[in-house]
Amino acid sequence: MKVLAAVDKFRGTATAAQVATAIGHACWQLGHDCIERPLADGGEGTLEALGGANRSTLVTGPLGDPINAPWRLHRGTAIIEMACASGLLLVGGREKNDAVAASTTGTGELIDAALDLGATRIIVCLGGSATTDGGLGAVRAIQTPARLKGVDFVVACDVTTPFTDAAKVFGPQKGASVAQVNFLTTRLERLVQMYQETYGVNVAALSGAGAAGGLAGGLAALGAKLVPGFDLVAEEVLLDELLIGVDFIITGEGFMDSESFAGKVVGSISELANENKIRIAAICGEVHPGVRDRISAISLVELFGRESAMQQPLHCIEQAALQLLRDAK
Repeated sequence: MKVLAAVDKFRGTATAAQVATAIGHACWQLGHDCIERPLADGGEGTLEALGGANRSTLVTGPLGDPINAPWRLHRGTAIIEMACASGLLLVGGREKNDAVAASTTGTGELIDAALDLGATRIIVCLGGSATTDGGLGAVRAIQTPARLKGVDFVVACDVTTPFTDAAKVFGPQKGASVAQVNFLTTRLERLVQMYQETYGVNVAALSGAGAAGGLAGGLAALGAKLVPGFDLVAEEVLLDELLIGVDFIITGEGFMDSESFAGKVVGSISELANENKIRIAAICGEVHPGVRDRISAISLVELFGRESAMQQPLHCIEQAALQLLRDAK
């Protein structure tokens, strides 16, 4: 068979590239051809899926500490993953975050660096943010926003959350209390007016403007086009061409639930497989019972136990892939 391993990361245990390689090993053992294709939905892991970092820049972290943020610049295209400059993991998670003070300044500094180096296309990937500043830190960090008018400026969103809902939907995940969520929501509402008056853009009307705590909206005010993250990644890696002649697709992610079928990798790949009449199955760390009828899936936790699934994920993924491939004959 010709197999396509089109997978997302297993958050906290394996990168998408590692997962694809493990599936590739299983294919090799059984004599099948395999295309290993790490994917992402515009959030964390998108930089890796689009080629990985080839440079880093010292920028301002979410809470003001200097950090070296990895990013990519290749043939005029800059790929910036906001989590690398303004991400929640950079501050040690929600318990150590200051949800009100956290800023996207570092992401803006990366955009500025890309402009300085002559980028003609800038892709900003959202997700995993520590921030709910409406993108104001990033907007202020871009020294000459007018330069963006000469650039193909694209923001990959992994959610459709409205701008003023960003605090209510994501604030608690970033450590915000109920009172802080109310404060942040009021701040976002003021920013809607400010962006309208300053840039002539009504960010409240844009689907996905609340992504990354409103960073999507702030960048949209500067002229960025907001696009679904998976669609952007699929176009960049020429996914349609990779599907030609494929007999079987193995997809996967760390936890599969209803959200997996709302613009995420597993659901989107499943749709493509059905459209192209290609058999498909998924390997996941865990599978919510409510989605078992959506796609044939193996749960590593059920098959190997939680300890093995967490401590030896790549071995478990390879074994699960072997099972799927034998069953698919």
